[in-house]
Amino acid sequence: MRPCGNAALTRTRLIATLGPALAPPGQLEALLDAGVDLCRLNFSHGELEGHRALLERVRAWAGRHDRPVAVLGDLCGPKIRLNAVRGGTLELCTGERVGFVRGGEECEAGRLTTTYAKFVDEVQVGHRIYIDDGLVRLLATDVGPDAVVAAVTAGGRIASRKGVNLPDTRISAPALTEKDRGDLGWAIEHDLDYVGLSFVRRPADLLELRDILDGRGSRAGVIVKIEKAEALEHLDQFVAGADGVMVARGDLGVEMDVWQVPLIQKAIVARCRQAGKPVIVATQMLQSMVSNPTPTRAEVSDIANAILESVDAVMLSAETATGQFPLLAVEMMQRVARAAEGYRAQFPADQPATSLPTTARCTSAIASAAVQAARQLDAKLVAVWTATGETVRLVAQQRLPMPVVGLTYDERVWRRLNLLYGVVPIHVPVITNPLEMMPVLDARVVDQRLASPGDLIVVVTSTRPQSPGATDTVLVRRIGEPGDTPA
Repeated sequence: MRPCGNAALTRTRLIATLGPALAPPGQLEALLDAGVDLCRLNFSHGELEGHRALLERVRAWAGRHDRPVAVLGDLCGPKIRLNAVRGGTLELCTGERVGFVRGGEECEAGRLTTTYAKFVDEVQVGHRIYIDDGLVRLLATDVGPDAVVAAVTAGGRIASRKGVNLPDTRISAPALTEKDRGDLGWAIEHDLDYVGLSFVRRPADLLELRDILDGRGSRAGVIVKIEKAEALEHLDQFVAGADGVMVARGDLGVEMDVWQVPLIQKAIVARCRQAGKPVIVATQMLQSMVSNPTPTRAEVSDIANAILESVDAVMLSAETATGQFPLLAVEMMQRVARAAEGYRAQFPADQPATSLPTTARCTSAIASAAVQAARQLDAKLVAVWTATGETVRLVAQQRLPMPVVGLTYDERVWRRLNLLYGVVPIHVPVITNPLEMMPVLDARVVDQRLASPGDLIVVVTSTRPQSPGATDTVLVRRIGEPGDTPA
């Protein structure tokens, strides 16, 4: 769908997490050649210098190929972890009792410490304590002034820095830790396109991040990650206030009963679709390919079902960051996406989203008119001139069967459009008269093999193309022919 080299790629966007597996020369570039649309820098792992080196390679590749590759900086958030374990690992046996004590000392037999200073103050009797994504499970049986005593209900081996989840405990840690603030400053300095807000709990968490970005003059979009039960209580506010939502199934599946996660995923996707906000499904999509060259049947079904739900993007994590077969994982994701999208094209079940923002009724009405015209005329594509990406988002939310081309002079918007389902971002010069854009538009869509001379297209534009929110015109025209007909 989106030309890149010789590959005809999919409408569903592919996000790859960068990491040590991509350090060898050519590895990262091969993933981009294969069709990765957005790269994720996970600030929970690695050092900023390593992230900088990977970022430079992404931008160098994008410059050589004149392709927009957006970059997401994923903040750690208030993730609780074990401190260092003496000897590296420690076996916890079912039925054993251990104490979680204050301080940052090493964990040892019978005595564990975590990175969360208020652990002892906030965990109560009967609260569950999960280590390493729930592989090791404990239950708090006694709480004292300096320790929480817990019984091991599912034993196993723990290691330094493994994650700790407290599904029954409402922690008071701030959404942005000191580390997050440092990483956020780095993300702003390096002009990342999106920032991921991890372990969000309250709408105030999102507002705090927005205030920091606005105060620093950053235009980075905010991706809210839903991975705690508390976040579901405010889902509508997060969908309305964020630039995108990620269904982070890893921690969500630990914080909540695992059998609830597929239903929660469907609910979040439906809410985002209705609001026209980009939605990403992430975590363990091809987990077996971290160490195997082929996926399980269940993983393939999982990806296909997400794509049949019309999510905007699917994300690979350890598969590309630390896995043995990062390129094979990307290629497998592409194959599954193509098959699922082909099925959906034959048996369309989507209904157009009906919820349109009241703050942009004029823009929404224009977008709806363009969508209706494109469907009725079976247009080859819809081309949208945009200063902010908002009109493109409104058109893309309708999941049209034809490509949506987003034309913008703003390089940041150009990159950010690459998250939206089915959108082909095109960078164009600054113009003052929309009609002057038509020859450029014709040349670019023909060059990218999106349309041919004589094809009917729908164009959404503005009489004031550099003014945000000024979309006011729909044109129906044929590629290469003079004269433009208002729809």
